[in-house]
Amino acid sequence: MNKREIITTSSRGINEELLPYRLFQKAKRFGIWNPSDIDFTQDTKDWKSLSDAQRNEVLRLISQFQAGEEAVTLDLLPLMMAIAKEGRIEEEMYLTTFLFEEAKHTEFFRLALNAIGETGDLSIYHTDTYKTIFYELLPQTMDRLIHDQSPEAIAEASTVYNMFVEGVLAETGYFSFYRTLEEAGIMPGLLQGVGLLKKDESRHIGYGTFLLQRLISEHEHIFDLVSEKMKQLTPYAIKLNHEGMSGEQNAFGHTIDETMAFTMRQLSVRMDILARARGKRMEEIYRMTEDEVGVV
Repeated sequence: MNKREIITTSSRGINEELLPYRLFQKAKRFGIWNPSDIDFTQDTKDWKSLSDAQRNEVLRLISQFQAGEEAVTLDLLPLMMAIAKEGRIEEEMYLTTFLFEEAKHTEFFRLALNAIGETGDLSIYHTDTYKTIFYELLPQTMDRLIHDQSPEAIAEASTVYNMFVEGVLAETGYFSFYRTLEEAGIMPGLLQGVGLLKKDESRHIGYGTFLLQRLISEHEHIFDLVSEKMKQLTPYAIKLNHEGMSGEQNAFGHTIDETMAFTMRQLSVRMDILARARGKRMEEIYRMTEDEVGVV
């Protein structure tokens, strides 16, 4: 058993310049919104005015987000434990807010569903590809950290969780929500919550970017591992988009091409940001700005 070292009472104290500590400060200021405060009165009215096809489209989005938020809430703990075992106190401080926010997002989508009267089984919207990602790949990758806290295992977990699930799939989902609800001028409560959630998630992705850049700086081969993992994951994102579109256009008149272009752009952006870590000194990684990692 490693001898415990208490950092905050040592001469080192807390490194206030470290990006995760700055994310902790942002989470305290901007992450304390309450899903119960959101007014879904207009959403309930709007819901009744939608066609069956439009309701089906919105329910697919909410259902997949609802289950996804539940999954990431359940699956985050092994990463928190791995970081804690390394004694990285500033990162662990931030990760406590990370878990709180994931739980809050789970509550938000459930409250939205309750408000519009959709309390039945919505797992019919979980396609085979969706189940592969959220029922199998995500929990298996995260659970590996319980027994394996190697840099390679941590990098794979962050790639799946932060870069792919949050940085590609969730971002594509936000894109779909905004072009569906905002363009139609409907369901302001749902849209308000998605906007708040998106800001929370930008910090989550920012931390994942920091973590992977730190690992790449420490172990150069990690970049190739992450790059290969993203290549393996890309077909799942493409399949998921196709499974969500039954024809050339959805019920709101949007095409698969728009969604696919956004998804592919997100995949490219994530790898471009991580590539910047190669050759960087650790001091540069620690002092990255929030803008550099995409924090809203």
